[in-house]
Amino acid sequence: MFARMSDQENRTAFVDWFRAAAPYIHAFRGKTFVIAFGGEVVQDGSFYTLTHDFNLLTSLGVRLVLVHGTRPQIEAEMAEKDLSPRYHNGIRVTDADALECAKMATGQVRVEIEALLSMGLANSPMQGADIRVASGNYVTAQPLGVRDGADYCYTGVVRKINTKMIEGSLDDGEIVLLSPLGYSPTGEIFNLTLENVATEAAVALGADKLIFLTDTPGVINLRAELLKELSAQKAAKIMEVATNLAEDIRLFLPCAVRAVNNGVQRTHIVNRHTDGSLLLELFTREGIGTMITAEPLEEIRQASIDDVGGILALIEPLEEEGVLVKRSRELLEMEISRFIVLERYDMVIGCVALYSYPESDMAELACMVVSNEFRDRGLGDKLLTEVAQRAREQGVSRLFVLTTRTAHWFVERGFVSGNVDDLPPQKQRFYNYQRRSKVFIKTL
Repeated sequence: MFARMSDQENRTAFVDWFRAAAPYIHAFRGKTFVIAFGGEVVQDGSFYTLTHDFNLLTSLGVRLVLVHGTRPQIEAEMAEKDLSPRYHNGIRVTDADALECAKMATGQVRVEIEALLSMGLANSPMQGADIRVASGNYVTAQPLGVRDGADYCYTGVVRKINTKMIEGSLDDGEIVLLSPLGYSPTGEIFNLTLENVATEAAVALGADKLIFLTDTPGVINLRAELLKELSAQKAAKIMEVATNLAEDIRLFLPCAVRAVNNGVQRTHIVNRHTDGSLLLELFTREGIGTMITAEPLEEIRQASIDDVGGILALIEPLEEEGVLVKRSRELLEMEISRFIVLERYDMVIGCVALYSYPESDMAELACMVVSNEFRDRGLGDKLLTEVAQRAREQGVSRLFVLTTRTAHWFVERGFVSGNVDDLPPQKQRFYNYQRRSKVFIKTL
């Protein structure tokens, strides 16, 4: 990474990178990552280097679920037995002979992976590693059946992931290894696709990340540019219209979209041929692959005069209860530039106002409301974060709030109790002693 620099430049770059990686290290501890890779990774020997990165991730407290493929190994087994593989719509038709080859290939790949993860050589990145690998009948499958007139025989799809067993192994500090074989309650064995197992495992576990290691850099647009971040909606649109997608991208991108649409926070498509690609994608801000994220259901934006009706609908019930000070429509229209709204599907579901007192190095957070329907979703925290950021941009370093009923909420978020004398002089003159609002202050 730093090879062409001078020794001093190397040291400086390393220190800068390590410091920049610290937030990710903190954020990833205790998180669950599902990492999927094809049988080619084991076949060509590149899994050896990957073990070093897996070891680093586990040492940082990341919970790893590895999902391996076996396609080239199955092909080799079938060639040795003089069998011809059959595919329909890109999916293997697994007859009885092909299933035997799949079982042999899976055993071979699994043993090799477990052996490499067991390394602990001195003077190597694996020195001191004590990686334990758990594998077993974690995947329940069912037959793919007959589709478009083709009987897929022993080719199957995931029916259920045994999350309890996997979570138990992860809690015990083990890496979980999933193979592309599934088992039915009747004792049958089914050959599965790598992407099906990885996607369903990530969704069932509520994984924080699903990562596909591929043969291409990621999703490339018509100008040959790598698209480093895509929303699920945009990725779906690309799949509909793009004709230049690489084969593995056509395979994995629909899985990435399904995962993030079903609770996985992020999906990454990363080039396996780049040394350290996993670390570069995870621990640098720019990354080196394509990251797919779910659509943000809520949008925070500056309020406009068109939002006055929506804001009034939010605040009037609280004004009637005495929680908020009454604001007339005329006053709200005059002060609309001070408001921020939280919008969902063109509906205002939250608001907050910011009043700045730069001469006192303070700003007031006021009129924070989230619709009852959307409480307990962390939306108040989103509004608070936005207000704090805007206050900093206005050059003030302290945020204060006056409240009669939500003191605990603000205390839990770093506000400390103050008094009227701590307020800006202009605010002190208009303090309502009949309401007896409590003062809380946060240093930004």
